[in-house]
Amino acid sequence: MPIYKQNKKKDGKQQYRVIVNYTDRTGQYRQKTKTIYGAAEAADLERRMQLQIAQTVPDASITINELFAEYTEAKRHDVRESTLDKSIRILKCHVLPHIGEIKLQDLNSKRLQQWKNIIAAYDLAVKTKNNIFTELRTMLNYAVKMEYITRNPLIIIGAFKDTEDFSKPQDKLHYYTVEQFKQFIDEAHNHCHSLYEYGYYVFFNIAFYTGMRKGEINALKWSDVENNIIHVHRSVNQKAKGKPVVETPPKNKSSYRDLQAPKQLLTILAEHKQRQRQERTFSDDFRVCGGIKCLSDTGISNANIKIANAAGLPHIRVHDFRHTHATLLINEGINIQEIARRLGHSNVEITWSTYAHLYPREEERAIKILENI
Repeated sequence: MPIYKQNKKKDGKQQYRVIVNYTDRTGQYRQKTKTIYGAAEAADLERRMQLQIAQTVPDASITINELFAEYTEAKRHDVRESTLDKSIRILKCHVLPHIGEIKLQDLNSKRLQQWKNIIAAYDLAVKTKNNIFTELRTMLNYAVKMEYITRNPLIIIGAFKDTEDFSKPQDKLHYYTVEQFKQFIDEAHNHCHSLYEYGYYVFFNIAFYTGMRKGEINALKWSDVENNIIHVHRSVNQKAKGKPVVETPPKNKSSYRDLQAPKQLLTILAEHKQRQRQERTFSDDFRVCGGIKCLSDTGISNANIKIANAAGLPHIRVHDFRHTHATLLINEGINIQEIARRLGHSNVEITWSTYAHLYPREEERAIKILENI
């Protein structure tokens, strides 16, 4: 950083011109110039100017890898641990290997389009690709917020488009009919040779009759079951790699809910509680399905596959039992707002966008009404 002596003096001190060069957040080279009298004063002024610039001008020369480290640390205080873990896994797997070494100031639309082309070639659903896109867009929005860059170049590129043939309606949800569930749960009961195996039987019954999320069912304690009401106010996270099972609040505000349980489920719960009471350490803090510890995600998934195969049924995911619950209620004409409440959705639009196409009986009723005019 140059300091130039000028042909002026004041009070016996030489005048100096102090010049500080720097790069602004857009990557443009800039220059600040000030004059001062005295060599020592000029050196101190240069130091203060450099410090001021360092504090006010973010460094756009950091790489995407460096941004990732800062972004995930900041996000750690704003989201659930499971949400953060998902973001980290997506970014590490699909973003950092391709553009991690690129500096923010060099990240332009061309580079991002090349990255998008790589992701487009993956054998993944469009929804999954757009989840990847959203994670990168959110991280770059953070860079804009921190004034590392002035705009998010990914916005220009745009998200992935679904090129499927929409001329034919496609049901992308998987669920069991009532008859299929009865086959499944009867087979699950046939596999109950121990208290642990009864835990799976109870788990799938709760999933079917309440629509609760997997983490919410796993977190359920006997203290949460009161008469015919199940109080949903906790969840557990088992997805953070290398970390123990963590009890957390539910997914959102609407996920705190009280669910009235049908008689069939209440009977199953009462019988299972009697089984667990045989345990010497039993208390109301026991997990309903697991006991001292909750069931493992892997164990539940394996049991699901094993039971479906034994029952001769198509395999659906554990989360699809939640869809099964919603589908049953929809087909019986239950109000969409009540379904949203039971599922713990933050707004009814989420429920509607997921299940709107599952209202075949409403169409049939509408036709019958018109035909009877």
